Amino acid sequence: MSVEITSMVAADAARCAELESVLFPGDDPWSERAFLSELAAPHNHYFAAREGGHLVGYAGIALLGRGEAVESEVHTIGVDPAAHRRGVGGALLNALLDTADRHGGPVFLEVRTDNTPAIELYNREGFVVVGTRRNYYQPSGADAFTMQRPVLGAVNQA
Repeated sequence: MSVEITSMVAADAARCAELESVLFPGDDPWSERAFLSELAAPHNHYFAAREGGHLVGYAGIALLGRGEAVESEVHTIGVDPAAHRRGVGGALLNALLDTADRHGGPVFLEVRTDNTPAIELYNREGFVVVGTRRNYYQPSGADAFTMQRPVLGAVNQA
């Protein structure tokens, strides 16, 4: 079955909150109300992944700044465990990055330091670790890497 990526709508918020509670049980999962709040912010763009009409994943990004100071920040990516290792997370990340590329600037995100599959996905898409945030996720106290994908076309300067 193929995955369809669409814009998230308010009716998706309850399912996203349900997935959050499965995916992030030790770290204050987002509520339905939190998703609705994020959807309402004009600088945020959220996507839903569907298989056969059933929501199996979600992702969101904030487009920040103006002019020379533009950047984007990945807020979240979550995929139903039953749909893991089938390209859903990659498809969602591609939707986020396409949106960020139209906005311009670098893209940032935080990821648990022990989330190897996500880190590998981000590395494949050009992200590099630029820092570590100790005790970032609460209440578990898990650490996070801050990762950045440089501006497309930027040349590394040694």
